[in-house]
Amino acid sequence: MAQPGITTVSFEQHATGLGIEIPTPRISWKFTADINTSQNWEQTAYDIEISRGANAPESYHVESSDSVLVPWPSHPLQSREAARVRIRAYGGSVVEPTEWSTWASVDCGLLSRDEWVAKAITGPKNESKGPLRPLRFRKVFTSNSVRSARLYITSLGVFQAYINGLPVGDHFMAPGWTSYRHRLNYEVFDIAPLLREGDNVIAVEVAEGWYAGRLGFLGGRRHIYGDEMVLIAQLDIESEDGGRTIIPTNPSWKTHASALITSEIYDGEVYDAREEQEGWTTTSFNDNTWLPTREIDFPKAELVAPNAPPVRVTQIIKPVEIITTPSGKTIVDFGQNLVGRVRIPILHAPENTTITLIHAEVLENNELGIRPLRIAKCTDTIISAGKKLNWTTRFTFHGFRYVQIENWMPSLTTLVAEVLHTDLHRTGWFTSSHPMINKLHENATWSMRGNFLSIPTDCPQRDERLGWTGDIQIFGPSASFLYNTAGMLGDWLKDLAAEQLTTKDAIVPFVVPGVISEKLWPIFPQAVWDDVAVLLPWTLYQSYGDTQILARQYESMTAWLDLGVQRGNDRLWDEELWQLGDWLDPTAPPDQPGNSRTDGTLVADAYLVHVTRVLSEISKILKHEENAVRYGKDYIHLRERFQAKYVSNDGYLVGDTQTALALVLVFDLLDSQSQIANAGARLSRNVRRAKFQVSTGFAGTPIITHALVKAGYVQLAYRMLQEKNCPSWMYPISMGATTIWERWDSMRPDGSVNPGEMTSFNHYALGSIVHWLHKDVAGVSLLEPGWKRVLVKPLPGGTVTRAEVQYETAFGVLERGLFKLRVVVPPNSKAVVVLPGEVDERVVGSGVYEFEVGFKNVGWPPKASGPPMWDFEDSYV
Repeated sequence: MAQPGITTVSFEQHATGLGIEIPTPRISWKFTADINTSQNWEQTAYDIEISRGANAPESYHVESSDSVLVPWPSHPLQSREAARVRIRAYGGSVVEPTEWSTWASVDCGLLSRDEWVAKAITGPKNESKGPLRPLRFRKVFTSNSVRSARLYITSLGVFQAYINGLPVGDHFMAPGWTSYRHRLNYEVFDIAPLLREGDNVIAVEVAEGWYAGRLGFLGGRRHIYGDEMVLIAQLDIESEDGGRTIIPTNPSWKTHASALITSEIYDGEVYDAREEQEGWTTTSFNDNTWLPTREIDFPKAELVAPNAPPVRVTQIIKPVEIITTPSGKTIVDFGQNLVGRVRIPILHAPENTTITLIHAEVLENNELGIRPLRIAKCTDTIISAGKKLNWTTRFTFHGFRYVQIENWMPSLTTLVAEVLHTDLHRTGWFTSSHPMINKLHENATWSMRGNFLSIPTDCPQRDERLGWTGDIQIFGPSASFLYNTAGMLGDWLKDLAAEQLTTKDAIVPFVVPGVISEKLWPIFPQAVWDDVAVLLPWTLYQSYGDTQILARQYESMTAWLDLGVQRGNDRLWDEELWQLGDWLDPTAPPDQPGNSRTDGTLVADAYLVHVTRVLSEISKILKHEENAVRYGKDYIHLRERFQAKYVSNDGYLVGDTQTALALVLVFDLLDSQSQIANAGARLSRNVRRAKFQVSTGFAGTPIITHALVKAGYVQLAYRMLQEKNCPSWMYPISMGATTIWERWDSMRPDGSVNPGEMTSFNHYALGSIVHWLHKDVAGVSLLEPGWKRVLVKPLPGGTVTRAEVQYETAFGVLERGLFKLRVVVPPNSKAVVVLPGEVDERVVGSGVYEFEVGFKNVGWPPKASGPPMWDFEDSYV
């Protein structure tokens, strides 16, 4: 039997290993193989070689089957130290090990604040209460022959750096958005290839970004964290002779106003090409008109190197149509609702011409639909100098499909859209025989991409774009299947804990970072949203098997349950507290999104029981035995109180809604099989009476199909999925949606936009249905944290005749297809296979397996119920 190969050696949950802030980084590797010749292969041991500087490589042999987050075997790395690592493994029936992996590099960042010799610099004092004009900084320096060079850089604001006229890296909106009062990201770049002997120049442009820009709805606030843009950087250069030179920011640097007049996240950029200083990033530029910089106090926030990958341009989209509206406006249609920016490679217009680009997601009455943007202008302005220009925005992004352009005539070949988001590694794919279901999955993926821009946001287009905790709490399992989110969401959770633990009673802010004024939105405890403090770390642990995520967030979790939850005498939620509950119930009026059919306190209480059980499990994993017992007893008590308060002996609920019934089924809040059967039957009845249209909001929608399957109503789950009348998952697709909408009827059948203030066309939350597509339709879910053991249990139904899924686990790529079942299990993993209609389990190791089983699509199509005079025309494909 041939040995598998080893690929993708990585460190911690870090995207690249460059600038890692852990001196003993854990190591992971994945396997690749001709899977047919690696049947049932399991690792028994591994060798690690570590090369550090000029010393001979260190070798370590470890008897273990572990290949994910194994301990660093050598002494700790020092600040700025680089090492190379390679792996080989032993296993199977072959005595010889695998081939060595290729060398992987790991590079430590600055581990101590004392190693920051850079000063915080800014430009002349700006007394403006409005948007801040971006600043430019530069410094000329000399270097000899270079062995290695790193740039450590951050800003209060967002930056783009250049060395000798060339951009440093391909990051966008660096260093990203963090809770600036607590944590400030810094970036690390290998700049050796950009340096030359003799004179060099580093040039940096800084805009206000999230630090000083206007954030929040109803006008928002400016200068939340500060009213000056700041640059902090140091070049660390090692020459061939072993000498070391540091070029830090200090008052010897020079500064000048940018040719960008304004650059705002909500309102867009104004670029005046007439004020451009050609060559300002090169050594040949004469900066005599530039001013000395001004040193200010160094930020008190902790300087951290992010684990998350940066925001990048990940795709280029060409326009599909140029539209002339009834009013004579010119609009470019890119055919896809996306997040990013427009690029015009050759923009030429007479001097003093003012060109504008206004971005929006939809057309309404055949004109640009800007009303859903609220007061965000989403407008970029270029004032021409009469020269040809390769133009795009530098420090803003927009959510759009359509762009209205004035004073410049585009064509299908003269501009493109650049897609921007945190450049996460794709891990999950799904496809089926049903085109509209495939489109639903694609739309959810696009919405995740658009809303994972530095932090997980609620929408990318209007005057909001905030890190709402409820959205990511419910979408977390879907997100962590589609992409590797461990680094990004792990970093965001650090900000959540930092902000939560400084609030009164350890209440989790509704948005993280917390930028909403308490006068507008006071801090008060909330189920579902604040429960993210426990449930998102649990999701990440399940997906990646990393107990350190749990350990790091444990104080936040316990503080939330012990201090944050506002309880009544029965230790369930205080009924006097208003709960968002099943937010955005389809029956809620456009201006009252919290007016739900399901009692908000019932939703909160169900979540509290569930979260208490989860925290008991987490406490066991982390060996906090006393807390494990305490939360375990509390869970039993709360579950009993919930049942006494809401559930009859026969399993019927006081709140007889789809959301309430789904919650008690999925969270295991019922005792007997007869209770479960009756609750399931009641849920079936409600689904049929609703004519299979969605009748749930934020709390119920992510779990409604899971609840139906758990109660034995697989065909009803498929029937709900395939319903096309509004509200339903298929209705937006029938209306041409290319992303997930905030409301089921964000656009109404007549083409008008929902009149509510909250009407986004790019909101991933309701796309959480894709978790069910992965788990039950395609039939792949984990049995152990980190995917070492996998359950393959497809549940066919509806009109779907084929479903395929691929997931890149920590061990390799898992694949499977339906209905003749083909399963590909990666090396060092196992799968438990349950065929449709069977209960027996087959346990298989790595390899390729094919199964056939007879299947009858019994019970399709299910029928709606109601008065006999109603006409129940089927609305599914």
